[in-house]
Amino acid sequence: MLTRKSSAERGTRDLAPASWSAAVLCRFQLTHQRLTSTSRNKNSLAAFSLFLSLSAFAQSNALRWLQLPPLPDPIGFAGALAGSSGSALIVAGGANFPAAMPWEGGQKIWSDSIFVLPKPQGRWLTGFKLPHAVAYGVSTSTPKGILCAGGSDAHQHFRDVFLLSWKNGKIETRNFPPLPRPIANGCGALVGNTFYLAGGIEKPEATNALHTFWSIDITARNPAWKELQPWPGPARILAVAGASDGAFFLFSGVQLSGDSTGKPVRHYLNDAYRFTPREGWKRISDLPRAAAGAPSPAIRHKGQLLVVSGDDGTQINFEPKSNHPGFPKDVLAYDPSVDRWTHLGDSPLSRATAPVVEWNGMTVIANGETKPGYRTPEVWALKLQ
Repeated sequence: MLTRKSSAERGTRDLAPASWSAAVLCRFQLTHQRLTSTSRNKNSLAAFSLFLSLSAFAQSNALRWLQLPPLPDPIGFAGALAGSSGSALIVAGGANFPAAMPWEGGQKIWSDSIFVLPKPQGRWLTGFKLPHAVAYGVSTSTPKGILCAGGSDAHQHFRDVFLLSWKNGKIETRNFPPLPRPIANGCGALVGNTFYLAGGIEKPEATNALHTFWSIDITARNPAWKELQPWPGPARILAVAGASDGAFFLFSGVQLSGDSTGKPVRHYLNDAYRFTPREGWKRISDLPRAAAGAPSPAIRHKGQLLVVSGDDGTQINFEPKSNHPGFPKDVLAYDPSVDRWTHLGDSPLSRATAPVVEWNGMTVIANGETKPGYRTPEVWALKLQ
């Protein structure tokens, strides 16, 4: 249901969940009629009580999506860097196809633009630049700024790591220790003061993913990357990271291999792993489906980690490509306390290769890919009710 916002909230659109109270009332009326006409059924009342409990649970877990002002770019970007600094939301870099789709001969263009949104109902500020064009890196918000690691341009993958900050109406960039190797299409998350980075691919022409797992203490006087034991599963790109209760999580992704012509072949994964410094890696319950490139890191919601949309690989050979139906819109919720996945219904998003940012009491998903080749300038935020 689309609700109109107040003048103080102009620029946002609120997509509220369905009215559970109306649904429960309707079901109550039907159940009451059955109870009246079939009083001999002693289990009816217990069943109805269970229905009310489940309805209350569903309402408590309902997700409220807000549409923030779109990025001031007609196409939008996949693989952008994003985070919060100085109370502002920042989206930087990314790549798109401005002239034509790749199957039409269009070339992918990498961006060096930085966009700043000082407040949710404000307007995007433009005119800022990255040190160089980059997309498909890993970014996370830290007290020192937005940590941006790796990524690629049209010719190479990067080891570069830098901090991006918004101070006194200006963008500041500071170098950080470079990665042990160049990577793009990895995933990462901040757990306490430690940033973890998993997987990726080292070179544009590579036909195998990296089976690497690195960490860095962002508060150390002389921060340095450490190479840790990787997860006990296939190497991968486009995985989803997660952080909860002192643990790092690794969900889904794509394993690569080379075909007879040397071109990379994708194998979609739905396995999942949990890591803590004390216990190391542990395999956890598989996802209900693959969710490669889903917005990362996973959204934290009431003790659960939410994986939204992502590519399940079922439409990889869809033709014609221009009519691709998009990626699944369902929300997969992982509960670490019971090692179980559930569905939280559908989101309004078909999305891959988009960053996730916690900002201003919301979780923001900025731009991304709506289906292969197609980008969007949309910016969505999730509020819980």
